[in-house]
Amino acid sequence: MKIIKNPKEMQKEADLLRARGKTIGFVPTMGYLHEGHLSLLDKARKLSDVVVLSIFVNPTQFAPGEDLDKYPRDFERDERLAKERQTDIIYYPDAASMYPQGYQTEVQVTKLQKVLCGIDRPIHFKGVATVCAKLFNIVKPHYAVFGAKDYQQYLVVDRMVRDLNMDLQIVPGEIYRESDGLAMSSRNVYLTDDERKQAIYLSKSLKIAREMVEKGERSAAAILDAVKTEVQKANLGKIDYIELKTIPNLENAGDHLIGPTLLALAVKFSIARLIDNTVLLGHIKPA
Repeated sequence: MKIIKNPKEMQKEADLLRARGKTIGFVPTMGYLHEGHLSLLDKARKLSDVVVLSIFVNPTQFAPGEDLDKYPRDFERDERLAKERQTDIIYYPDAASMYPQGYQTEVQVTKLQKVLCGIDRPIHFKGVATVCAKLFNIVKPHYAVFGAKDYQQYLVVDRMVRDLNMDLQIVPGEIYRESDGLAMSSRNVYLTDDERKQAIYLSKSLKIAREMVEKGERSAAAILDAVKTEVQKANLGKIDYIELKTIPNLENAGDHLIGPTLLALAVKFSIARLIDNTVLLGHIKPA
């Protein structure tokens, strides 16, 4: 397994691989890997000859006061896990190489970035789109795999790739969960013992919504009320949002569900801000 830190060196390696007819699968991460990340590496392996994992805590997607400095990091552990998953290359740049002095270019997906997480985190998806555009130009993948836990991020990146005619395919991966249903996240380490017990109400509420829809419920108000009631049982912190949105445009779902709909929620604990979602009347699939 190679570890490459320089953008030009990574580009040169990608050019050589493509010249040899190899397909490149790419999993961009901020590190502190968990089983959800590793499942994305497995998916990339099935699609590709060569698997590249990037580890880069991207500063441009963090607003002042967010957890950039505290974000969990453990490269040695990440390296070991990646090697166990037969990753071929880890691209591990620093901020200075990704954003050189005088950097002033940004990428925005103007509509998709303004809803859900984009309301409380207005610069977040601009940073995500910008760094992904840069990573795609550096790694030159044929496939890039994104976890569906952040479905909005997946849709933003997919829209950017389509709008800018980038020559790669964005592939979604399933949400990986702990045995009690909590969606895996690097930020779960922020939870206190009590918060960890409370956090399972997020996935429980989504399960209730899925069961309602399976029994024929289509009223958006009824579904949202049931989800909010379940989440509030845990006496959690601030609920940022619980919303129903159309797929792939993330527009308001209206009074009644009539097609694939994203039920997404975000809850702020003392430190951790956790997100989760489920797709109603449909399945996770490319936009």
